[in-house]
Amino acid sequence: MDDGGDSRRDLAAGLDSKEYCLSERDIVEVVRTEYVYTRPPPWSDTLPTIHVITPTYSRPVQKAELTRLANTLLHVPNLHWILVEDSQRRTPLITRLLRDTGLNYTHLNVETPRNYKLRGDMRDPRIPRGTMQRNLALRWLRETFNKNNSQPGIVYFADDDNTYSLELFEEMRSTRKVSVWPVAFVGGLRYESPKVNAAGKVYGWKTVFDPHRPFAIDMAGFAVNLRLILQRSQAYFKLRGVKGGYQESSLLRELVTLNDLEPKAANCTKILVWHTRTEKPVLVNEGKKGFTDPNVEI
Repeated sequence: MDDGGDSRRDLAAGLDSKEYCLSERDIVEVVRTEYVYTRPPPWSDTLPTIHVITPTYSRPVQKAELTRLANTLLHVPNLHWILVEDSQRRTPLITRLLRDTGLNYTHLNVETPRNYKLRGDMRDPRIPRGTMQRNLALRWLRETFNKNNSQPGIVYFADDDNTYSLELFEEMRSTRKVSVWPVAFVGGLRYESPKVNAAGKVYGWKTVFDPHRPFAIDMAGFAVNLRLILQRSQAYFKLRGVKGGYQESSLLRELVTLNDLEPKAANCTKILVWHTRTEKPVLVNEGKKGFTDPNVEI
C-alpha cells in the first residue's frame, strides 16, 4: 500500500534544500489544549469589593454585549456584578449567562413602565434608559448592607455596551467619596473629561454639551464609595423632571460637591473607558416568520 512516502520525497526533491530544511530555532512546537473557561481571581480579604451595576434590556446583541463585558469582569479581583433586567421577570437567557460566567453576581429585574416608553422599541430621549434599573440596584445595596457596614466597597455603573480597561477598576478601588475620570466617544467629542488644576482638584468640565451642568459627566465616568451610598439613603437617579444629560447630576449632587471629587487616571489625562456601541445587526433576510431557528440563542 502506498503510504505517500514517495510523493513526499518527490516534493522534497523539487524544493530548494535551503527552503525545505529549517533550523531548530525556526521550529515552533504547537500544543493543542482543551479550552478551559476562565474563573475570577481568588477573593482577597484586603481589597474593597467593586459592585458593578449594569442595566440591560432584551435585543439581538444583548448576549454578545454581556459576554464581552463578563470576559472583562472575570479579570477583576473582588468584583460583584449586579445585573438588572428591564423586564417583567428574570429571563432564562440572562440567568444562564450569569451562572455560566462563574462571577459573583446578583440578578434583579424591574420593567420600565409603559408611560415612560414610546410605541414600539423607541423611547423618549428625555427618559434615559436604565434609570429604574440602576435605582433598584441602589435600593438592593441599601437593603443588603447596613449603613455602618465596615466592609469597604465601591459602586460603579457599567453599561453593557461600553469598553473598559482593567486598569480602570484598580483606579477606582481607592475611592474615598466619588472618583472621576475621562470617557471617550461621548458628547460628540473624542472624549469628555473633568478639568483638573495644578493642585489636583476638579474645577469644571471639558465638554461642549451643557458644560454648566452641576456634574457634566458620563455615567461611565465616576465611581462612588459604598459607605456614602448607604449613608445618603435619599440619593437616587431622578426619573421625572430631569433634562437629558442631567441624570448623573441628579444622583451626584445628593452625595458630594465639586470640591469632593477625586480625579483618577493620572489626573484625568488617561482614557480607560470608551463609550462604544455595537452596530445594530441587519436581519432583513429573517422575514416576518423568521428564516433561522428561533430556539437557537444568540
